[in-house]
Amino acid sequence: MNKIDVIGLGSGDLDQLPYGIYKRLKESSHAYLRTKEHPVVRELEKEGFEYESFDAVYEEHDQFEAVYEAIVQTLIKKSEKGPVLYVVPGHPLVAERTVQLLIEAERNGEIELGILGGQSFLDSLFTSVKVDPIEGFQLVDGTNLHPSSILPTQNIFVGQVYDAMVASEVKLVLLEKYPYDHKVKLVTAAGSRDEVIREVPLYEMDHHAELNNLTSLFVPALTKKEELYKEFATLKEIISTLRGPNGCPWDRKQTHESLKKYLLEESYELIEAIDQDDIDGIIEELGDVLLQVMLHAQIGADDGMFDITDVIEVISEKMVRRHPHVFGDVSVKDADEVTSNWDEIKKQEKSSNVSSILDGKKGLPPLQQGYEFQKEAAKVGFDWEDPKDAWEKVKEELAEFAQEWKHGNNEDLQKEWGDVVFSLVNVARMLNIHPEEALVQTNLKFKHRFQYIEQAVAGRGQTLTDLSLEQLDALWNEAKGRERVWKR
Repeated sequence: MNKIDVIGLGSGDLDQLPYGIYKRLKESSHAYLRTKEHPVVRELEKEGFEYESFDAVYEEHDQFEAVYEAIVQTLIKKSEKGPVLYVVPGHPLVAERTVQLLIEAERNGEIELGILGGQSFLDSLFTSVKVDPIEGFQLVDGTNLHPSSILPTQNIFVGQVYDAMVASEVKLVLLEKYPYDHKVKLVTAAGSRDEVIREVPLYEMDHHAELNNLTSLFVPALTKKEELYKEFATLKEIISTLRGPNGCPWDRKQTHESLKKYLLEESYELIEAIDQDDIDGIIEELGDVLLQVMLHAQIGADDGMFDITDVIEVISEKMVRRHPHVFGDVSVKDADEVTSNWDEIKKQEKSSNVSSILDGKKGLPPLQQGYEFQKEAAKVGFDWEDPKDAWEKVKEELAEFAQEWKHGNNEDLQKEWGDVVFSLVNVARMLNIHPEEALVQTNLKFKHRFQYIEQAVAGRGQTLTDLSLEQLDALWNEAKGRERVWKR
């Protein structure tokens, strides 16, 4: 079996190297180093230490993972000719991706692997920044850092901050979680005679040329509540507090039923912000919609029925299941085929408890529900062939409405009015007009014009009731005229 032994050089200089590690290095006739850029290597060179480094491999690849794969494959090939000694900075099992790849190779039966230890850079780092690990910390890889993996309530140690490019990428990720001026510490050669500690604002951390393969970043935990407002856990805690024993009386008395109207209101306010292309408004209204989701989830938790994690799990599972062309091996040509697959998967999900194709459209606002009913019926061929035929139906319903109006029966009049609206929705659908969106735009247009009238009347020192309908109508037409000019 091909044999590879791995030794760690520690994080400092030769004085910190354990005697057993030093002895093994001195006895070796040849060693392979992931990098020669280490204080111990420079001192061992003076004693005749012979080695071959993989520093040149870093120049051959754009991605670190490709570098590590290349190093490991070379080591495995070298081991076919005899035992190999592989030397890495720090401890072989702390933030050393090449060793993890070698462990995978051993599990696959390709090599026999020995881990001979070494001092972890973490020991010296805790001393350098004067932090007790019992307080809780995270160790993350600077070359593979993602915002979702960061817990800003804990101290963060970022290893392998090799150079300004890595530091810049790390900075951009951290800025998604931390204030731009959050004080961080760059620690190079921790615990050695050459140790350098620089405390800088986060936004400046990539401006230092002294960065090298012995540099790590220490990011202190965020402790102020207002610094953690970006965190989902903070929002969850706020909602839980509002609903708790010492929380808000209004929030505590809410139920799923009482909150329904607020969910509708916030959804429509979001739609209005979208229609106005109001980015700040969209952010705020999305937050208001999310608040409703969180309140419903907290009520579920208070009742012992479900919580927000159940909601997230269900939607995550559904999105993966309904997108087999993304998360599976299904191929699609275009968005229409995606929609078709989605409908088929949805039908299969509902087939056990749905007796009608319209049963899946419950709980929608009436206008939206009518639109969705018509869409589902059209899928099975129950539809007009031409929008003009649908428009003739509108005329027929209008005539029936006019006839009932003459009779003065309010109940029948209401039914006929509903038929008129339903038939108008059908025309809109066939002309690719969404009735809800069209009505939202009309409401917004009415609001703007009426507000113009209010401002014009107030500018005259009058009230709306001071003017006749003819005068108000003239101002309305004036508002319409201004819209035409603006649109040009």
